[in-house]
Amino acid sequence: MTIQTAAEPNPLLEVWTGTFEIPPFDKITPELFGPAFEVAFAEHRAEIEKIAEDPCPPTFEKVIAALERSGKALDRVGSVFFNLAGAHTSDEIERIERDITPRLSRHRSEMHANEALFRKIEALYAARETLGLDAEEMRVLERYHITFTRNGAGLSPEAKARLAEIGERLAALGTKFGQNVLADEKAYVLVLETPEDLAGLPDSLVAAAARTAADRGLPGKHAITLARSSVEPFLQFSARRDLREKAFRAWAARGESGGATDNSAIAAEMVRLRAERAKLLGYDTFAEFRLADTMAKTPEAALGLLRSVWEPAKEQAARDAEALQALIAAEGGNFTLAPWDWRYYAEKLRKAEHDLDEAETKPYLALDKMIEAVFYTASRLFGLTFEERFDLPLYHPDARAFTVTAADGREIALFIGDYFARPSKHSGAWMSTFRDQQKLDGEVLPIVVNVLNFAKAADGAACLLSFDDAHTLFHEFGHALHGMLSDVTYPKLSGTSVARDFVEFPSQLYEHWLEQPEILRRFALHHETGEAMPESLIERLRAARRFNQGFATVEFAASALVDLALHMDPDPGGIDILPFEQRELARLGMPETIVMRHRTPHFQHIFSGDGYSAGYYSYLWSEILDADGFEAFEETGDVFDPALAKRLHDFVYSAGYSRAPDEAYAGFRGRAPTSEALLRKRGFAPA
Repeated sequence: MTIQTAAEPNPLLEVWTGTFEIPPFDKITPELFGPAFEVAFAEHRAEIEKIAEDPCPPTFEKVIAALERSGKALDRVGSVFFNLAGAHTSDEIERIERDITPRLSRHRSEMHANEALFRKIEALYAARETLGLDAEEMRVLERYHITFTRNGAGLSPEAKARLAEIGERLAALGTKFGQNVLADEKAYVLVLETPEDLAGLPDSLVAAAARTAADRGLPGKHAITLARSSVEPFLQFSARRDLREKAFRAWAARGESGGATDNSAIAAEMVRLRAERAKLLGYDTFAEFRLADTMAKTPEAALGLLRSVWEPAKEQAARDAEALQALIAAEGGNFTLAPWDWRYYAEKLRKAEHDLDEAETKPYLALDKMIEAVFYTASRLFGLTFEERFDLPLYHPDARAFTVTAADGREIALFIGDYFARPSKHSGAWMSTFRDQQKLDGEVLPIVVNVLNFAKAADGAACLLSFDDAHTLFHEFGHALHGMLSDVTYPKLSGTSVARDFVEFPSQLYEHWLEQPEILRRFALHHETGEAMPESLIERLRAARRFNQGFATVEFAASALVDLALHMDPDPGGIDILPFEQRELARLGMPETIVMRHRTPHFQHIFSGDGYSAGYYSYLWSEILDADGFEAFEETGDVFDPALAKRLHDFVYSAGYSRAPDEAYAGFRGRAPTSEALLRKRGFAPA
């Protein structure tokens, strides 16, 4: 139990006794985090020192299990703080974040640099075959050895000190990068002043824009923000080309203001520091270092995958661009297709080719029914049930909580859904946890959260999703299931703590069930009449699955290729981010009508922290697995096949990192994956 040393009681450090031991959000205020972190840091340092200085011969229990039990207070305080920093931040939380992230990096560096501790881990690792360990104990020992060596254990004191400096600086820069992007997003609003400004917008987007304007203190007007759920539909439907251009340019230029929120210098410094870090650890480039502990293993393997789709995608995008230009000409437009035109004319082309437009589908895709759909799918696959809770204090009124129960009646998790965009929330969509599953000293149930950024409808109106939005909902819930179904003993192996290019497999696989006729017939109900989506519309939706895949693949792959290029440079000392981006895109032959999905100055996946640096390719790598994996269900003739669902549960969703990813996939699928299904899914090979 944590012993408080702060002068005043601090709920962050108390034993949480509420349902699921949920954090006492109603008692947590920003000023409590500083003292709580101080206590948590001190407690963890003392625990590490005790393990390292124990004079007895090292054993698995005294070293590895003890490390797994250490740092509980720091884990609890950090999980609450960083979840709030992402989903419901404030000026005070951002100030604390700028202070805490480098200190947390320094703290971890001190642990990894502890020579006495590493000698114990190394001795256990060398003798691992003689220790009588079970499979999970062996795995967690291996992961600790890998973690310590990849963080500089065993290097000279000078190298360790420099690695610590680099880690601390990178943490500070990553925090600043993300806060700059959020500041740019919060600062921009496109106010639609007149009825003419609303031309082409569907009723649902008009209502959402009215709500956004009201929330921004502009009652009676309409507003578009740089949240993806606001700006993308506007680009898709607005008949006002001048306003589309304004919105698109602002969206593409986040982090590139030239002022206090400009991220160019930050990104350049991060690339240089990562390269230096890699060399200290014995690698030629940061990309080599990063990918050595992934499924891909090497940058060349990741590049090979990206190149396999790059040229086919460009060719398809070029054909699509010609068709869009023809639409412009047919309407009498005397201009060349530009990036702010693509989504608008692609929507028209989809209507023409598939008799399908988003305004027709959105009334059938109400958020509440889609939430029911993700729950129903989990019930059919894994026997789960979800009961909403209204008695728990949460961190924002929009957040919702659900008790998750297994088929045998056991409560296995608490799920929190936080679905709507707001100024205090970072853009994007993600899964996180307030607590990870483990059972080292008794069963600890996970508290899992999905954070999304859908545009909130007017009071009393249904929040209507695009089909892409619904895919995002299913995607993030796939991540959530990976955390909720986790069934391992050790925290280090829990849930989504897997290789970066495997972590997207469970989430991307889960998206496939959205498109199944059974799901659409049951849950795609008109938000006003309750009528089911017509069969003809379901057929058209499914037929259009490969529509615009050239565009989608090019904008994604361009970001992934630039990410790898940045981190494959062995000597990026004089790198200038924007010219580098321009040169790399020119070398790749990037179409002028398409812009990277994430331009470098706002590429938060790779610069707001270290999660996807040199690893954005992971989404496509995992898509090999998800496309091949879902074909396994289709081959059975039952997309809910119980036997296959059980293997998916046992080898993937519940297994955490208890086995290597290739072994996990083969255990589920019965063989290694092949890439043919990916090419078929993207429409670059015959179905």
